[in-house]
Amino acid sequence: MTSSLLNGMTASMKPALAPALKGFREMVRRTVRHYGSFDPVLGRIGSLEVRLATTAQEIRQAQKLRFKVFYEEMSAVPRGAALLSRRDVDEYDAICDHLLVLDHDTKAGPLQRAKPKVVGTYRLLRQDVAERHQGFYTRGEYDIAPLLRAHSSLRFLELGRSCVLESYRNKRTVELLWHGIWAYVLNYKVDVMIGCASLEGTNPQELALPLSFLHHYAAAPAEWRAEALPERFTRMDVLPKEAIDPKAALHALPPLIKGYLRLGASFGFGAVIDKQFGTTDVLVILPVSAINPRYIDHFGPAANRHAA
Repeated sequence: MTSSLLNGMTASMKPALAPALKGFREMVRRTVRHYGSFDPVLGRIGSLEVRLATTAQEIRQAQKLRFKVFYEEMSAVPRGAALLSRRDVDEYDAICDHLLVLDHDTKAGPLQRAKPKVVGTYRLLRQDVAERHQGFYTRGEYDIAPLLRAHSSLRFLELGRSCVLESYRNKRTVELLWHGIWAYVLNYKVDVMIGCASLEGTNPQELALPLSFLHHYAAAPAEWRAEALPERFTRMDVLPKEAIDPKAALHALPPLIKGYLRLGASFGFGAVIDKQFGTTDVLVILPVSAINPRYIDHFGPAANRHAA
């Protein structure tokens, strides 16, 4: 498949796509992932199951879901491999673990066998894996090196590429994703979660209320602070604190960012405009020690209703 894609590309396109395609080849060569004693199936509610992808086909399904949400539903602009394959693909896919929510209650045609459908996904990158390769994806937007050095004894996990199919955007699906993340955090003894979360749109003035709220009310304390790269820095304090209606600001935030806030996350200094994806990104910083205990009880080992 990758060779047929390459043959159909112009010479000018091939160099730009080489890293992503090389990563995809590596991913295909090791289709079955090995988690040791860690069961890749992490939980289930009704027909929905949360699990880690174990085959290249499952990762391709996650990439197709990401393309549907980011490029078809939202305003991301496809380039190169994504444009040709209708999948959201980059070089990080080959080194990340892919968390999936699958719906087993799917219908098929009369001559077809029903297959589980990927309806939600998260991309997970552990620090030890990142350091063996090209580092965290986040470093392309934020200067996180001082943050990592300041907490060199802690294990970091990067969360990214989160999306859920529109018809499944409900409490049950989100809870399953977080149950899966928490099981992963416990298994790998993760201390800190980081990652970029997005607000749709690239005009800071139109996003003044949510950006200013995060800056004034949810900024990371000094020991956890990381700044947007100077060349990509966009001010978040568009409005003064006294001009913010916190209730209205919370309503204006995307559900994912509101979820991070409830868990106890804080946010980096400065936002980053991602023109390709049509978003304004903020840095989420969530030490496990800061997570509200009631959420640990809800998603942790005692949450038997999630048992696989």
